[in-house]
Amino acid sequence: MLGWSINLFRLFGIQLAVHVSFLLLLAYYAWIGWQEGRWAGMFWSVGFITLFFVCVVLHEFGHSLTAQRYGVSVRRILLLPIGGMAEMDQIPRRPSAELLITVAGPAVNFVIAALVIPFAWREMIGLVPFEAYSTADTLAHLGWANLVMGTFNLLPVFPMDGGRIFRAVLACYLPYLRATWWAVTVGRTLALVFAGLALFYFDNAMAAVLFAFIFMAAGAEYRMLLQREQEAAYWAELARRVAVVPEVDESPEPPLLRRGPN
Repeated sequence: MLGWSINLFRLFGIQLAVHVSFLLLLAYYAWIGWQEGRWAGMFWSVGFITLFFVCVVLHEFGHSLTAQRYGVSVRRILLLPIGGMAEMDQIPRRPSAELLITVAGPAVNFVIAALVIPFAWREMIGLVPFEAYSTADTLAHLGWANLVMGTFNLLPVFPMDGGRIFRAVLACYLPYLRATWWAVTVGRTLALVFAGLALFYFDNAMAAVLFAFIFMAAGAEYRMLLQREQEAAYWAELARRVAVVPEVDESPEPPLLRRGPN
């Protein structure tokens, strides 16, 4: 499924791609905009969701460029209807490195919000009414969207950013695999709670589906890590066994050249 993508361009050595299902998201927002304001509403709605995903891309570049500073190869950033995903070869096991790589993403969103707020803070807090589809309207929505995105990603639900931060903190005191197990267990529990709240309290099926996806992704990542640990342990044990030094014959001549008794 992740192979159904369209490559857009390469930046800082990282391929940016968009999943074909993203086109369905654009079509959905075009339809919503048309229902609310015909052509003006459709163009504003599609334009805003495009701007929002530009911020998602910048969020992922925050992760990716920081990861590259630690020698991590980032193959591509893939845009999906539920957000973005930076495909890294590995996450450094050093807690400080993982912490900085993870925090860099939400930090980008908070910086964007800080840049937008001076131009639309009155509209954002409702002090003045804003004109629909205006620049102030767009900036106010964009500011709130980045505040929500940055805060939402800090929820301690693995493998979201907050869950990875939680894992990095635990890894300071526990073995990496054990720290991951605790982060996944706590994250999956919270994902179920948030999915239930979204579905039955807020009547938001899309958010419930998102948390269900996060629940499954957490389990898949832990199983992958566990498999790598088991494979590494197997090869380490095999290397230990074959590294036994054979007994050395200390005679000065090769065995076939030794002289027998006269």
